[in-house]
Amino acid sequence: MAEFKVHKGYKDDRPPVIPKPDKPVDPMIVTVQEGVPIVYPGCYGAAVRVVHPVNPNAPAKSLGLVMFYLPPHAILQPGSHETEETYIILEGKGTMTFANYKRDVKKGDFVYLPPWCLHGIENTGTETLVVLIATSPPNP
Repeated sequence: MAEFKVHKGYKDDRPPVIPKPDKPVDPMIVTVQEGVPIVYPGCYGAAVRVVHPVNPNAPAKSLGLVMFYLPPHAILQPGSHETEETYIILEGKGTMTFANYKRDVKKGDFVYLPPWCLHGIENTGTETLVVLIATSPPNP
């Protein structure tokens, strides 16, 4: 059985990097339909920038959340970039390619990709592979 650790909060002796505003801030609640659709070069999948600097409905400055939809047999070719990224597999299954190996991924998997980690993904299933991609800072 896992041992639960107590969250210690965000209090620190250093001043905050982002100053606390004088007035309370409200959230921005958006749907995928309110995002900015994009395609990746050479890929037959589609993506939506839901929380991202280019989306006026949720213009995050240091975070990108993208819903990525990859149909069966489609591939996002391996590449790398300087941002940290996490792939959260929401639906379907596939195979991810890294610099030194390949690994099957499925619904429920979280794949952390450090900066410059070579990565690509192929849908090896029979349904659309749905991936939530979290990037910090957001990709351009």
